Amino acid sequence: MAKNLYDVLGVSRSASDREIRSAYRKLARKFHPDVNPGNAAAEAQFKEVNAAYEVLSDAENRRKYDKYGDRWEMADQIEEMQRQQAAGGGFGRSGNSTMFGGDGDASFGDLGSMFGDLFGRARGRNANRRGQDLETPVEVTLEEAYHGGTRTVAMESAAICGVCGGSGQVAGAICHNCGGSGQVIRPRRLEVKVPPGVKTGSRVRVAGEGNPGTGNGKPGDLFLVVTVLPNERFERQADNLVIEVDVPYIDAILGGEVEVPTLTGRVALRIPELTQNGRQFRLAGKGMPVLSHPDRHGDLLARVRVRLPDHLTAAQREHIEALRNLDAEPVASERS
Repeated sequence: MAKNLYDVLGVSRSASDREIRSAYRKLARKFHPDVNPGNAAAEAQFKEVNAAYEVLSDAENRRKYDKYGDRWEMADQIEEMQRQQAAGGGFGRSGNSTMFGGDGDASFGDLGSMFGDLFGRARGRNANRRGQDLETPVEVTLEEAYHGGTRTVAMESAAICGVCGGSGQVAGAICHNCGGSGQVIRPRRLEVKVPPGVKTGSRVRVAGEGNPGTGNGKPGDLFLVVTVLPNERFERQADNLVIEVDVPYIDAILGGEVEVPTLTGRVALRIPELTQNGRQFRLAGKGMPVLSHPDRHGDLLARVRVRLPDHLTAAQREHIEALRNLDAEPVASERS
């Protein structure tokens, strides 16, 4: 018996589209072949999760599955037969027999012809249906999100059945390979482009890489659901980047210059005298590129972290003591 698709995703039958999508993303990431290299069990789970989501993420397919269960792909044919029976009183030669017998006592040849006609009419209505869109999770580093690039993703998607050529029938009978759907699920690896400026939650459209359409229908699209991994050095705030910069205490007092890392190299930052700890400097245009406008960039916010020495030499201590005495002199004169 086939597994219940709701159980595969770990959701209830009343789950919302959002809950289904969230459960799918979590499981797809958990069992993704890139995360579990060489793990056949995880790969099988990944296939099951994708197959379940493909059905339950489509409102019409979900309706059919809720009503017909494992026979959901035959829903159009079943409903067509029900309409024919209601309109004509049956499927016999005389039009008044029951489905499997009655006055007309339909022969197997008649039933085969009847199913062929029904499949033909049902498929004719969907001859030019566009293929279903697909989603797949993609994790990228901050550097990849900045520069863009290509990634290879492993995924499951539908393909035209090689036995029936997408018709769903072989010699007037239901295709045994695809069960009459005209499509089969197959794993594939696809090289995709990640544009500069993507954020966590970005959905990048890859045109025409979804499931194939039926008849002359166009294929659906593939959407990359992006997660940008945390970076040890930079914190991202929308299109801006924040970095903490160590400034020696002498430079903080007297002024100086420090080097600030960026995603394209180091730049010099002038530190004015008496710079306080936590002060923030804005380096315009040194942040992330703006998605869909890669010629525009956010800013880099350099936050000062005044660095004290780990120890003092005798000479350093002598000079700092002298500085403290200088600071105390005006106070003593004011008291007097």
